Amino acid sequence: MLNYRRYKRVPVVDFPERTWPNKEIQKAPVWCSVDLRDGNQALVEPMVVEEKIEFFNLLLKLGFKEIEIGFPAASQIEYDFLRQLVERRMIPDDVRVQVLVQCREHLIKRTFEAIEEIKNVVVHIYNSTSVLQRDVVFHKNKDEITQIAVEGTEMVKKYAKNFDGNIVLEYSPESFTGTELDYALEICTAVQDTWGATPENPMIINLPSTVEMATPNVYADQIEWMNTHFKNRDSIILSVHPHNDRGCGVAATELALLAGADRVEGTLLGNGERTGNVDILTLAYNMFSQGIDPQLNIENVREISEVYERCTKMNIPERHPYAGKLVFTAFSGSHQDAINKGMQALKERNSQYWEVPYLPIDPTDIGRKYEPIVRINSQSGKGGVAFVMDTFFGFRLPKGMHKEFADVIQAISEKQGEVAPEQIMEEFRNNYTERKEPMHFRKCQIHDTETEDGSFATLVNVTYTNHGIEKTFEGVGNGPIDAMQKGLEKELGIEIRVLDYNEHALTAGSGAQAASYIHLMDVKSKKVTYGVGISSNITRASFRGIFSAVNRLFY
Repeated sequence: MLNYRRYKRVPVVDFPERTWPNKEIQKAPVWCSVDLRDGNQALVEPMVVEEKIEFFNLLLKLGFKEIEIGFPAASQIEYDFLRQLVERRMIPDDVRVQVLVQCREHLIKRTFEAIEEIKNVVVHIYNSTSVLQRDVVFHKNKDEITQIAVEGTEMVKKYAKNFDGNIVLEYSPESFTGTELDYALEICTAVQDTWGATPENPMIINLPSTVEMATPNVYADQIEWMNTHFKNRDSIILSVHPHNDRGCGVAATELALLAGADRVEGTLLGNGERTGNVDILTLAYNMFSQGIDPQLNIENVREISEVYERCTKMNIPERHPYAGKLVFTAFSGSHQDAINKGMQALKERNSQYWEVPYLPIDPTDIGRKYEPIVRINSQSGKGGVAFVMDTFFGFRLPKGMHKEFADVIQAISEKQGEVAPEQIMEEFRNNYTERKEPMHFRKCQIHDTETEDGSFATLVNVTYTNHGIEKTFEGVGNGPIDAMQKGLEKELGIEIRVLDYNEHALTAGSGAQAASYIHLMDVKSKKVTYGVGISSNITRASFRGIFSAVNRLFY
């Protein structure tokens, strides 16, 4: 049995003044990618310089204006990478490069050497503030921990005086979620006062969920409490840096934005220590799905995924939100049917809004295709098969035909598993459009004629083969289909009835093909089936559909 008694419950925040539950996200935050630092340090095989440069260029293409590139004072590789960006003039003037550094003078001095000639820089200092870390790691009291942060700020301030570019200070009380709120406020205020932040030159206070310890609402309460207790709030850019230990990183971030956060640090697709950092792409696509401009160029998730997988050497799970290969795929028959009907309704209504069951966004909006939306296996239903036939191949099967053909595919899927669209089409040909044995329609002449009572009628002269032997017959009826039916009944000694007839064009243009669907019944046995014919001539398509149905009924 799980020994759950070993774990203490994290206390909630006593904050009845909270307002975030009544708010909605209205706009995108300032995004800061930490892929090249937090994300990179979590890789089994960290990126080499050229891989980092490729990833950096991807982040620029996506529209990130703040990018944390590493810890240049602690690693020669990261120092060299930053200098490569400088020397190759790869940092746009409107992008802030962010560098992380501990509150130690030799590291801060080395950091300022690394950022020479960069126009805009965020210098990010931090120290751990939680009860647990103060006790077991640093063995220091609150005043001593505060002194570390204040001295670090003073050192940054000293070196910033001789820096030609623009410096923004960022301070993180690391392990914020395990820190008493009043003490977190105290140490952040001490840094704020030391730096001298103003509304014209604000500093960033970053409140990280270094380890996700509680439910997202608790983090939101912590953020709003800090947000409402800061002095000179207009001198602060309030940032969050959530991790995903409880699997709630996205939710915690969204609630933190409701609670007053201005800025989010995260990684593409959530790479990071342990279960990862918050996934910026998921956050951005969530906003997009609610009609909010995410302020990132994320129209092609496939391209993003390709660069991500190549540089990180990690695979994106197939069910990962938005980017996974299966997230726009429906195996369930009821889901497939609903998607099919939703797509048809969308076309018919010509609405400006996307509303399709089970598809919160249009996959084409983010660079995905319709092809993988519906995939067929043993759990699929008639709607899914019909959707594939329509979307992939242009055959709009009559509703009554959905189950008949789905049963054919179901039998195959129960033996082999998933059935690809190409195999579905092949079975459609074998069972319907190419069902030409033993009876095969060859050609027909159609004439106007009169019956014995002098009324108008249609005469058909049909040439066909029966087991390869060419034969002919005539039929008279009130139209071509009726005449063909009567002629076949007399020729073959059968009694049939056309229950339904549908047709539509398959392609546009003068050489367009037409598809004809004939629902036919054997009067004697009451057995029914569909036949399908294709031709550039709709009458010929109908005749082929009748022969297809006769072959299915009697042979």
